[in-house]
Amino acid sequence: MVLPVGFGLLWINPLQAQVLPDGTLSTTVSQSGQNFTINNGNRVGGNLFHSFSQFSVPRGGSAFFNNALTIQNIFARVTGETVSNIDGLIRANGTANLFLLNPSGILFGPNARLNLGGSFLGSSAQSVLFQDGGQFSASNTMASPLLTMSAPIGLQMGTNPGPINVQGAGRATILSGFSIVSGLTGTNGLQVASGKTLALVGGNVTLNGGVVVAPGGRIELGSVMSGSVALTSNTNGVSLSYPNATSFGNVQMTQRALASVQGVRSGSVQIQGKQVSLRDGSIVAVQNLGSQKAGDIQVTATEAVNIIGMSSDFRSSSGLINETLGTGAGGNIILTTPNLTVDQGGYVVTRNFTAASGGSITVNANDVLVGGILPGSKTDPVPVSAVLVAATYGSGKGGNLLLNTQNLSVVGGGYVGTRVFSTGAGGNTFVKADAVRVSSFGTGDDPSLVSLISANSLGAGNAGNLHLDTRTLSIQDGGVVSVSALHRGNAGNLFINASESIDISGVKNSSNPSYIGAVARIYDVRPIPDSKANAGNITINTPTLNIRNSGTVFVANQVLGNAGELTIHTDELRLSDRGSISASTKVGEGGNISLYVRDFVLLRDQSKITATAGGTGNGGDINLKAPFIVGMGDSDIIANAFKGRGGNINIVTQALLGLKYRDHLTPENDITASSEFGLSGTVQVNTIGTDPNAGLTELPVNVADASQKIATGCSSTQGSQFVATGRGGLPPNPNQELTSDRTWNDLRDLSAYRGYSSTVVVQPAIQPMLVQASGFQRNADGSIVLIANPVSVSNSSIATCSRV
Repeated sequence: MVLPVGFGLLWINPLQAQVLPDGTLSTTVSQSGQNFTINNGNRVGGNLFHSFSQFSVPRGGSAFFNNALTIQNIFARVTGETVSNIDGLIRANGTANLFLLNPSGILFGPNARLNLGGSFLGSSAQSVLFQDGGQFSASNTMASPLLTMSAPIGLQMGTNPGPINVQGAGRATILSGFSIVSGLTGTNGLQVASGKTLALVGGNVTLNGGVVVAPGGRIELGSVMSGSVALTSNTNGVSLSYPNATSFGNVQMTQRALASVQGVRSGSVQIQGKQVSLRDGSIVAVQNLGSQKAGDIQVTATEAVNIIGMSSDFRSSSGLINETLGTGAGGNIILTTPNLTVDQGGYVVTRNFTAASGGSITVNANDVLVGGILPGSKTDPVPVSAVLVAATYGSGKGGNLLLNTQNLSVVGGGYVGTRVFSTGAGGNTFVKADAVRVSSFGTGDDPSLVSLISANSLGAGNAGNLHLDTRTLSIQDGGVVSVSALHRGNAGNLFINASESIDISGVKNSSNPSYIGAVARIYDVRPIPDSKANAGNITINTPTLNIRNSGTVFVANQVLGNAGELTIHTDELRLSDRGSISASTKVGEGGNISLYVRDFVLLRDQSKITATAGGTGNGGDINLKAPFIVGMGDSDIIANAFKGRGGNINIVTQALLGLKYRDHLTPENDITASSEFGLSGTVQVNTIGTDPNAGLTELPVNVADASQKIATGCSSTQGSQFVATGRGGLPPNPNQELTSDRTWNDLRDLSAYRGYSSTVVVQPAIQPMLVQASGFQRNADGSIVLIANPVSVSNSSIATCSRV
């Protein structure tokens, strides 16, 4: 049998399978047919050491380590530079742990089995490191000290460790839709005793349809090309860490491969490599059936984690799942990598089916892509979306989702968030990113298939909250960011902080708009007439908010509950090409909209800001504060109701352009607050400063007759004239001072006329007493000066010029 291309290794003929000692230790081997019994070896304390030149077990054969029951650890090395092909049974006595070391690599065939009371570690490392500084080396058999009774603490990988490969037919495991994961246990594949560890550590690690099972125990899959790996003993056997690994290889699971720690104990899985890939319906699963808290699934990759596709029969999606069916809490999933891709029906899921709480999902990655659907099979044509979700199917609270990334893309029907399917409360979703993009492009004609970031409830439990912190948020082609209640539970609240901008644009198939929403509605073929779910609140903070091409931001309730509150803080608010902001209810009270805008609001091309209520509910209020508000192209601000009272519209602005209050909607740009069968609401516009709509004060067109403006006592000489146009700037009498409301001001900038200080000491001159001015006169150059003693006018009466 030839291995897949890339491994370059051949299955050996059963007649060539051998378990041969190399003579460096006291190991002896007896053979009966295809069965090998291994005796003696070198014992130091609780450790037993064996050394082989070849170690391969044929199909139907066995290798039996006939150790004393008091042995704790069996260390077996292969020094002959030949790959170990294991297609039969490896067993040992008692509860001893088995460490199998072959630097050339280990290949487990589809018939490979383990019958051990302890843990199993198969590795292509060069040597085992011990606590007292000793090594058990497969490349240097004369290393001193050779043998030790101390505990193993690490693996030295060498410079070119061989691959570790597990072949098999895969497991008919079901992981899709709402079903509990099945097919996680059985007799085929590599399996250790309950509560123990199964570890495979080498160069590239591949499970090509291979199955590794550690019921309630621990699975370690590590691909290390150089450096060392640390070992720590624990109640489940051993755990691995990689602080001194200098380079990593790839871990691949294909063809419905399975790594499972289902059981009543606290199981956990750790995978470490350069690239970690799950494809073709391959699954890593922790399933808690007991009362203890489940362990975690931890995947760390220095380049990428890829979880892609389904099995060829569409029964199983590729995925990571940590779920609890017992009374113990569910475990977490922790992903650390520069690039995470969950695509074409792939899953990353935590969930609970009982009163126990579900586990959380934590993602730390530079780039995260969640998207892509598969169309389904002929027998089950329902499309399957890629998801990254923490859910609850029981009465226990669901876990949280924490996503830290530079770039998050949710596309092609992908789903990111938390979800409720029963009575338990949903967990919260926290997204922290530099850029977030949500697009439903490529999801086909099915209206239910959209790309979304969401915290929602499909059951009686309340949905969690959604917190999104980013520099930019782009929602395109029917993409969705929402909190929602789709059954009886209430929706959570949505908080968005975008330090640069938010852009919402486009529709899917001309019907499903891109939106940010908080909604309560029925998503069930059966009517639920008494549903009183409440929609959540939305709070948005961003310098620039663009809503265009039918995009929308809304709070809505289509059942008996109330709509939520919608609050937006922004510098610039633009709505164009049917963009909208709305709060609506079918029966309950309408939600309020509060818009606080620093610079301007621009509504164009049939854009709307609406707060409406159906049934007997009252319309919500719209509170809008912005220096400039412009409406054009049949854009409206509406607060209407059906039987209840229309909502109130309160606007505070310096300039309201294009929009006008009307008692009903028209093709113009309207502001209206009405009720079809109830009382109309109120519209109040507080204009701060000059209203440009009021126009400027008009000056008289004709020049006033000066003879009618000057008293008869005013003297006149040849060449003199008096002209008055409009109002202001003149005293009531040429011999009198200006009144306080007609003061003349010299507005020249005097900053250029700087004084210069002098160091010469001068004696201050005695200043004459200031006398209050009682008149003014015009000099020859036309300047006006104030004087204390006005010049008297002879042969004239007192001036009685009328005020102009």
